Amino acid sequence: MHSSHPTTMAKIKDDKQLDVLNVLDLAKTQLYHFTAVVIAGMGFFTDAYDLFYISLVTKLLGRIYYHVDGSSKPGILPPNVAAAVNGVALCGTLAGQLFFGCLGDKMGRKRVYGITLMLMVVCSISSGLSFGSSPKAVLATLCFFRFWLGFGVGGDYPLSATIMAEYSNKKTRGAFIASVFAMQGFGILGGGTVALTVSSIFRAIFHAPSYKENPIASTVPQADYVWRIVLMFGALPAALTYYWRMKMPETPRYTALVAKNEKKACQDMSKVLNVEIQVYDNVKDLKSEDQQQIQVFDEIAITQGNSFGLFSREFVRRHGLHLLGTTSTWFLVDIAHYSQNLFQKDIFSAVGWLPPANSMSALDEFYKIARAQTLIALCGTVPGYWFTVLLIDYIGRFAIQLIGFFFMTVFMFALAIPYHHWTQK
Repeated sequence: MHSSHPTTMAKIKDDKQLDVLNVLDLAKTQLYHFTAVVIAGMGFFTDAYDLFYISLVTKLLGRIYYHVDGSSKPGILPPNVAAAVNGVALCGTLAGQLFFGCLGDKMGRKRVYGITLMLMVVCSISSGLSFGSSPKAVLATLCFFRFWLGFGVGGDYPLSATIMAEYSNKKTRGAFIASVFAMQGFGILGGGTVALTVSSIFRAIFHAPSYKENPIASTVPQADYVWRIVLMFGALPAALTYYWRMKMPETPRYTALVAKNEKKACQDMSKVLNVEIQVYDNVKDLKSEDQQQIQVFDEIAITQGNSFGLFSREFVRRHGLHLLGTTSTWFLVDIAHYSQNLFQKDIFSAVGWLPPANSMSALDEFYKIARAQTLIALCGTVPGYWFTVLLIDYIGRFAIQLIGFFFMTVFMFALAIPYHHWTQK
């Protein structure tokens, strides 16, 4: 079977099984691949929005709910409360990855992905509606729904990447999966953009003096709506993604290899990948050139048919080092990535990017934090993602990762070593 042949064909053996893997791997890049990138990528967009917007609103929450009369500085969240608000979603993410990752192999990617998105929609809206008559009640309710929001995000992370991997062909798999991850950069940018837009509207309508001029009037009552709107906006991309995702069929690799329904996998592929798949009962019906290719496919299928469990010795022997290397580097990069995004607002203040808190109103501070975070996403995060997308299939995965870790190390040392310099105006 040659790429120039108009029909993609594979031979079903006595049990009528089709080598779906090879049909997918050899399929030409077409519109549906890009559609899958957008749909799966919107999951990552929503994940990043939901996880990182919280860093924009914590200072506003402190001003609203922890104001101290007579204090020279605006109210801030107590350290334990700030840690809970920032970190509780990540705890949910860890639990969600383990739970939905296993469930995705049991129930299928499509169904479980739909569950995670609906959970994210409900919890995004509920986070914005956090109720209570006291600061403790409001923040406790917020943390409760943030945990379950993170639980949904944790399920969406592996499923979005898996869906794209299982639709991709060999030639462009790296770029397509990287494109899905790159939507995370747009999610961070989207959170900042929404925060800028909402705060700009409220600043224009509700003028307020700085905290130094009037501590009480510097935080207008309507500021309580700002953080709630920003939180609830995260439900919109999740809802849109749910609609489009439910229109996609289950991934053919799952249908054929896990659900063992090769016929349904072929039908789904014919619909979305614009390939005609013909099934032959007898290899003699094929031309000699196709028989040779099928013989190779049969050998591959026999090799792939040797299944073994995740915790088996065979898995450890074949893929243990791959799994360890991938998970450990992801763990290390997340320490840097999440800590930077969740706490960089404090760095902004420390290095003078933001004026002293008492020289701004609550909405002014919220606006300027959002502006700084959006600027970093626009100039650093987003270009870095798409640098990888463009080059990953040319210079390789390993080289790209080494380059990323190298520059992260250099710039973190550059920020941390000349500490005294960064504290000067």
